[in-house]
Amino acid sequence: MKEKKPLFVRWGMAIGLLLALVFGVRFYLQSRGRQSTDDAFIEAHVMQVSSKISEKVVRVLVDDNQVVKGGDVLVELDPRDAQALLSQAKANLDSSEAKLAEARARLGAEQAGLAQALADTSETKALADNAGQELLRSKSLRKSGAIAQREYDQMMAGDLSRKAALTSKQQRAIGAQAGISVAVAAVASAAAWVEQSRALLDTARLRMDNTRICAPGDGRIARKNVEPGNFVQPGNALMALVAPEVWVIANFKETQLDRLRPGQAVEVRVDSYPSLLLKGKVESIQAGTGSRFSLLPPENATGNYVKVVQRVPVKIELELPVDSPLLAPGMSVSPSVMVR
Repeated sequence: MKEKKPLFVRWGMAIGLLLALVFGVRFYLQSRGRQSTDDAFIEAHVMQVSSKISEKVVRVLVDDNQVVKGGDVLVELDPRDAQALLSQAKANLDSSEAKLAEARARLGAEQAGLAQALADTSETKALADNAGQELLRSKSLRKSGAIAQREYDQMMAGDLSRKAALTSKQQRAIGAQAGISVAVAAVASAAAWVEQSRALLDTARLRMDNTRICAPGDGRIARKNVEPGNFVQPGNALMALVAPEVWVIANFKETQLDRLRPGQAVEVRVDSYPSLLLKGKVESIQAGTGSRFSLLPPENATGNYVKVVQRVPVKIELELPVDSPLLAPGMSVSPSVMVR
């Protein structure tokens, strides 16, 4: 006859089975209400800091991992060439403005000359008209014998003189009008030179400003690759600036997206800090798999096809506590989305 086990052993086995059943059911229910992945990383805005001009570095004011504010000077370049160009541009602008003032003064003089010429023309025309009328009256008087031939000849000479004077005044007015046209063109040309000089001055000031490379925003310095004495070229990366705002990019399998929706709550564990549990929410789901945006996207219409489960990036917004430790781009995390 089989020997019965002691009572405490049987009670222990029963309690163990009950606990296993409870935890099993709980795990099953939780797993049905969650979607998780370990293919997830911290992401942030990483800004490349570079120079806009070719120049020699004289000072580097930051070091790796240093926290900076937007507008802080990071690198200073040799300003002597830029200062010389700025001084030359200022001198050119002063000269152009002086020439513009001279051209405007000349235009004013030409306009005054035209006004005087028109006034003289009007006066001479009145005298010429009066002389013409006198000549007509003298001609009638000469026919009747009321005046001598000599007096009539004097009247005729006066009329011819007045007409000649009127022609001269009219030509002078035409010349004054042409002078105004030339003066107006000179003013326009001088004004254009002033605008060009101002543009060159703005360019010189911009180059002078570009000798001081400033932080485009708040963040932490990384990958510093510049030292005093280096000669930098436009576009060369001098350092990276990592912005303080971070989020999670989780690459879920396409088979996990059925119940994933923006706004769902998320729990995130960071591999670097095992005891840290962060809260967040699903912000958005990328419109395409990761492989579709790779450098060489797959072309399934060529060759043999093997179906592979694709992954879709999901952006998760984090709710960071005030005393949150450093979360750097690239850190591995494990998010769990509450889908129920």
